[in-house]
Amino acid sequence: MKPVMAIIKPFKLDEVREALSAVGVTGLTVSEVKGFGRQKGHTEIYRGAEYEVHFVAKIRIEIAVSAESADRAIETVRDAACSPRRSSAGATRASCITAHWPDWSRCAPAPT
Repeated sequence: MKPVMAIIKPFKLDEVREALSAVGVTGLTVSEVKGFGRQKGHTEIYRGAEYEVHFVAKIRIEIAVSAESADRAIETVRDAACSPRRSSAGATRASCITAHWPDWSRCAPAPT
């Protein structure tokens, strides 16, 4: 079994869940997370005061799949979570963080 993790935009959750169900993934864990990166946050107005929001809300998806179907699950998440965005080069894949599985062998064993 391989753990696969992905961080996506919240409004893409249903599309990703449906796509994963279509390829045979039977369960997933979802966490609400916040992150700071290329999007750099935004400005909001609350009760007349303007303030900057640096951390943007995201969804973290974790699934456990067999080693043989890990690549298919990653491609499914990428295809469902990424949306084409118009740019000078035409439609490109944007706003998607690559799904991956961690290399747990590099982690230090717990002290006894």
